[in-house]
Amino acid sequence: MRRRSRLSRQRDKSNKKTIILSIIGIIFVLFILFKFGLESLINFSLFLSGNNSTENSSLKNKTGYVSPPVLDPLPVATNSARIVISGIAKKDKTIILYINKLRRDNTTSDSDGKFTFEENLSKGENLIQATVKKDDNESDYSNFYTVLYQNSPPKLEILSPSEGASYKKEDKSAQINGQTDAGVTITINGFFAVIDDENNFSYILPLHDGDNEIKIKAVDQAGNTTEKTIKVNYSP
Repeated sequence: MRRRSRLSRQRDKSNKKTIILSIIGIIFVLFILFKFGLESLINFSLFLSGNNSTENSSLKNKTGYVSPPVLDPLPVATNSARIVISGIAKKDKTIILYINKLRRDNTTSDSDGKFTFEENLSKGENLIQATVKKDDNESDYSNFYTVLYQNSPPKLEILSPSEGASYKKEDKSAQINGQTDAGVTITINGFFAVIDDENNFSYILPLHDGDNEIKIKAVDQAGNTTEKTIKVNYSP
């Protein structure tokens, strides 16, 4: 019984030692990760797992992790063909810009890791991404943004009322109806109209005595506008 008890105590002591060493190892790994980044942790692991032979150096180059850049927010849509694309990466790194999966340009991040591109967009949707190139390794794609470029004014068709329409007695308001394009906002004298799924809009506008000027404005998501003005008359 004494021998079994002594063995049990030795086994418990060994288990505690293993747990303590494991905790120390985890703390060390976390310290390396937060202090120097994932790339340094991978390189350190490669150093521990091998020697300085050519074979291990080649393996290090093939498996070396390159952190992707981070792009700054971009607009969902624009009516300008020219766009400024900026972001951040590690300092003094080659940044490669891709638009619609095609390599467009490259630059070098500055001492703060910042970089900037100024590019022309194609009409329609533009998928914008970037990578970092280090030696023979290229990072994964960065976060991406899809920017819609369109510079044509939106459709604005007024179905009713007609120019110069007259309202009398109980008709103290005019219902404005019309059609526009998808993704367009309509305001009537500064108030938002209701737009249905088929892009028909409507708004009931209170009238005052005499001539009433009605300003109707369509604005698409890229900022293009179309404006029309009509006048109606109300005689109580």
